[in-house]
Amino acid sequence: MALKHKMYGVWSLMVLAALWSPSADGAAVISIDLGSEWLKVGIVSPGVPMEIVLNKESKRKTPAVVAFRDGVRTFGEDAVTVGVRFPKNSYKYLLDLLGKSYDHPLVQAYKERFPYYEIVESARGTPEFVHDENTRFTPEELVAQFLAKAKDFAEINHGQQISECVITVPGYFNQAERRAMKEAAGLAGLTVLQLINDYTAIGINYGIFRRKEINETPWQALFFDMGAGSTKAALVEYKNVKVKDRGYVETVPQLQVLGVAYDRTLGGFEITLRLREHLIKAWEAQGGGDVRASPRAMEKLLREAERLKIVLSANTEHYAQIESLLDDKDFKHLVSRAELDELCADLWPRVSSVLARAAAAGGAASSARLVLAGGAARVPAVLAALKDQGYEPSRSINADEAVAMGAVYRAASLATGYKVAPLNVKDAVLLPVQVVFTRHVDGTDKLIKRTLFSPMNPYPQKKVITFNKHTDDFSFNVNYAELDHIPPSELPYLGSLNLTQVVLSGVGAALHKHTGDNVEHKGIKAHFNMDDSGILSLVNVEFVAEKTVTEEDKDSTLSKLGSTISKLFGSDDAEKTEETEKAPEAEKNDTANANEAGDKQNATEPEAKPKPKIVVLKEPIKTDEQVLVLQPLTQEQFKASKAKISELDAIDRKRAERESALNSLEAFVVDAQMKMDMEEFAECGTPEQIEEVKKLCAETSEWLYDDGYEAPTELYEEKLALIKEKTNPIFYKHWEHRERPDAIAALRSMLNTSNEFLKSAKNFTQEVNPEKDMFTQVEITVLEKKIEETQAWLDKSIKEQNALKKNEEIKLTIDSIREKMGGLDREVKYLVNKMKIWRPKKPTKKENKTEETIEVTDEIKEGKVEESVEKAVVEENQEEEIKEQVEATETPQLGDGKDEHSEL
Repeated sequence: MALKHKMYGVWSLMVLAALWSPSADGAAVISIDLGSEWLKVGIVSPGVPMEIVLNKESKRKTPAVVAFRDGVRTFGEDAVTVGVRFPKNSYKYLLDLLGKSYDHPLVQAYKERFPYYEIVESARGTPEFVHDENTRFTPEELVAQFLAKAKDFAEINHGQQISECVITVPGYFNQAERRAMKEAAGLAGLTVLQLINDYTAIGINYGIFRRKEINETPWQALFFDMGAGSTKAALVEYKNVKVKDRGYVETVPQLQVLGVAYDRTLGGFEITLRLREHLIKAWEAQGGGDVRASPRAMEKLLREAERLKIVLSANTEHYAQIESLLDDKDFKHLVSRAELDELCADLWPRVSSVLARAAAAGGAASSARLVLAGGAARVPAVLAALKDQGYEPSRSINADEAVAMGAVYRAASLATGYKVAPLNVKDAVLLPVQVVFTRHVDGTDKLIKRTLFSPMNPYPQKKVITFNKHTDDFSFNVNYAELDHIPPSELPYLGSLNLTQVVLSGVGAALHKHTGDNVEHKGIKAHFNMDDSGILSLVNVEFVAEKTVTEEDKDSTLSKLGSTISKLFGSDDAEKTEETEKAPEAEKNDTANANEAGDKQNATEPEAKPKPKIVVLKEPIKTDEQVLVLQPLTQEQFKASKAKISELDAIDRKRAERESALNSLEAFVVDAQMKMDMEEFAECGTPEQIEEVKKLCAETSEWLYDDGYEAPTELYEEKLALIKEKTNPIFYKHWEHRERPDAIAALRSMLNTSNEFLKSAKNFTQEVNPEKDMFTQVEITVLEKKIEETQAWLDKSIKEQNALKKNEEIKLTIDSIREKMGGLDREVKYLVNKMKIWRPKKPTKKENKTEETIEVTDEIKEGKVEESVEKAVVEENQEEEIKEQVEATETPQLGDGKDEHSEL
């Protein structure tokens, strides 16, 4: 099984490498899958295929928990640990609170589940956590901290700044919830390329690995995603479609959402809560006391219930065990899977209902594939409920990471600098939208409703609503439309059904401005846009009219008068004009007779009447739009929240710097103490130096364990600099003595190869070989002298250095050896480069060609050709020998000065 998973991972990387080619200039982009319980981050950066970002524990997902304790903010596992001991100080399951009013049913349910939180109503009417007397947090601020931490994970792992992202949201998120998520991203310093529905991201992840299966014949996949907080199902269709891009028509694969269903309160957390309640009753039956009154005990039970739920997915029974649950009493209780199924008996039909509604909404074919995602879908009873619907569940995707990986693929396609294999994505409107206004009819006001976006309408999309009966200022509302496809149990969770109210002014003035017999009013047109994040906006409102005009209408009174005068006194000119207009035609015929005939014919024809033209007139209408459901953050509120988060970030940075300085000081003190007790280091310093370092390290270590842990960063850095000042001379001498043998060996090797090269080079001078005079005698003498000087210096320096103690000043340093090697290397390379560019002299041509022919013929006759060939071969071999020696004279690499010398 492990091998199969590994091979699947390798295959996935190969497929991804073929799907896009990131540009070297592209910036890294991330996807953030923030669920109720877990945070997962995907990334794509130049030269790196999309992958999941690891957190500081090198794990692929992080608990969506943030905690504050003693001025320290923690995330993930650290925050979970804090939450067990201090439940009120840790915040989790925040997705249900985003974009909601204080009196929302889900907010009240949250307060019942977590009674130890103090939640009050903010000035905006949203819930707000009271952390302490001076600090409060809104859900948007806490979610923003999660998003900022995801950004931090990616920047640490990939070493570059991140600014753009795609964030996943549940498909049932309404307009207020989507706006709140974008506000949270803004507080985190992120630019949102798109808010993508989680089931759409799963569909992308599923489709990119099956591109070869997508063709003109459509096929369907039914995605069932049961997470911690909710359950969603979506029917998706894949097929090839023709799209026009930059004037070209091309065939690309398309993903289109056909049907969606959901249950906001059906998830793994609901199962956990029921299991916790079962454990509470078991504890009470054992006479353990009132565990509900202890937030810490309730948190322990919640964690144990979560663990027990996971274990029972693979085992038929298991013990719940908690040490010191309450009043130092331990708790142990056996729970079977059958008991768990009985506790949640009413949930399993809801699982089947979600799947059935999604299939019915999109008209699922019998061949539709059922693909599972989400951790809660592993529960055996859930699998059984799905099979009862006639589907065979498939886990052909990574259930935990499919959302994040699909979203990061979308991020790469939206960001600049990445060429992604095209995949046309058409999401669907889940909550229909309508425009509501009143019209005065027969003395009464009649309420008119016009649907703007129907259920399952694809988006992104722009739409226009025309008001053609209003002659004065009026207003209209944008609301959710008929919600018959939504189960009644879900309707209370939508909140207010009224979204915005738009008041139009200047309508009457616009109509009065454009009046006349040839003007036809086309009404007031309101332009709406639902972007790819599913957020609806009013783009603009304008009055539109059409005016019928002719060529005569375009002329002014003055031009008409000028035309009349021209006709009276300048008919010849008019004929010339007509001739000029017909001149191109005359040039085509290229005969004078044809020109004359054409002129006469034109003179006798009656003047054609100008054709009327339609001119579209547009007049902008002033709008005043008011959000009715949940007011977005004002500029002042946004700045205040941003400042609060920035202050927390600054505190974290200072704490991280302080911890880093403390760790560096501790590590260096321990390292120095160990080395001072080692003979190879001790002999590199005087006894006084060694004793001084030992004493300083002991004092620093004692100070760290007493009062040092509360010291500021600057003091740690000062003490570290002082110890390094004392130890660096010792560490430097140790490094010199350790690296010297290798350096000497490298220099000797260079001297040997240089001597060999010199011997061969002497054969290529004017005096020895006139035909191969590559080098002059002066150059040979310079190199020979350089070799002798270097050898003499080395022998003398080694003798002097060996006469010194290891703690004395060093005579033969690594730098001096490098300098000598560099000088010798320059001399040899000079000759090598000269040899490379040397060309043999061209022989002088003899004037008597006959004699030249005779000479060559004589050589052939006398058998001297073979001798010439043999001589050329010998000279070629000598050149190859020199080249080999040249390669051997490359400067050897010396030690890079790491270990203790690197502290210098």
